[in-house]
Amino acid sequence: MTTTRTRLTTALALTGALTLGSPALALAAAPGPQDTPAAASRTAARHAIPFTAASAVQQADGSFTLTWTAPGTRGVTVYAGTDQEDIRHRRPVARGAGSATVTVTGLAAADRWFFELVPDRGEPLVVADRSLHLASAPNFRDAGGYRTADGSWVRMGVVYRSGDLSRLTDADLAKLRRLGVQEVFDLRTPAEQKAAPDRVPAGATVVGANVLGAADTGAFNVTSPQAAVQVMIDAERTMVSADSAKAAYRTVLNSLVERDDQGVLFHCTAGKDRTGWASAALLTALGVPRATVEADYLASNTYRAAENAAALAQLPPAYQAVYKPLLDVRAEYLNAGFDEVQQKFGSFDGYLRSGLGLDGHDLRDLRSQLLVG
Repeated sequence: MTTTRTRLTTALALTGALTLGSPALALAAAPGPQDTPAAASRTAARHAIPFTAASAVQQADGSFTLTWTAPGTRGVTVYAGTDQEDIRHRRPVARGAGSATVTVTGLAAADRWFFELVPDRGEPLVVADRSLHLASAPNFRDAGGYRTADGSWVRMGVVYRSGDLSRLTDADLAKLRRLGVQEVFDLRTPAEQKAAPDRVPAGATVVGANVLGAADTGAFNVTSPQAAVQVMIDAERTMVSADSAKAAYRTVLNSLVERDDQGVLFHCTAGKDRTGWASAALLTALGVPRATVEADYLASNTYRAAENAAALAQLPPAYQAVYKPLLDVRAEYLNAGFDEVQQKFGSFDGYLRSGLGLDGHDLRDLRSQLLVG
């Protein structure tokens, strides 16, 4: 029994599942309740950016699959570049109809490729593969690239989310520096920070934003899958209402309000719980529909699939079922967070204002910083 408990504790430490910290890789804009095809078309027709869905996914062979839907347009021209500022200086790499899927091949290796989708009417949109494909941090991804309920889009290449940064390689750090990551928010406890110190790009500023405060994140006494699920639900509620959590997320969002062109990264240990709520709060504040927010949250199951499988493989079969809910992200966990918002603050706007201290001016600045269209 002692050996089994040791193996369980070791697995927990490796994954960070108990530190609170589909395939959705191509996720663009999941439709909201009001987004019927006809409604989406009307929104696109009156909005500067006509795209109602758009994504870019890098394939194993280095090619990219681009998919878009732009009601009211006849054609879209695609430009590619390694810097968003100089994309249009390059030759087109693809063309397609108003709704299309195309494959782009022959691009050289680069830190990241961005694709500008230029419609024959309306404003263009820049998309990129959400994942940065860091083997040392598989849940490191762009927090942008989502469509809001009113037809704007969250900028890509500005805000990133991740799990543990302690294993980043020198090459990873150089890549992040070139991509402009200059401010890192560490959502972990001091004990976690000491056990696995961040590695960040040269010149980047690290800001501690301890979501859990003095909470002990060592191990939970769970003996059944149901108990494990309840632990995660309770943790999600804590991330909304605990004073330490409100202070931490207030720090992150206020920094984004005041951002001065630098890239921003927030992370915890697994990049799925504390980081997941940070992303959910940010996207909801920007007006992204709940269905899209949930899909972004659940995408951690895909990005962390290999790590989770490796962690479970270390455990006896009887323990795997107990442990799996702690590794997962599930809709019921996120729903508990939104339910806590409703119970404690009355609405999400109330949470932003009373819980996180963001007034109307702050929210306008946040949207100005991070939305296009």
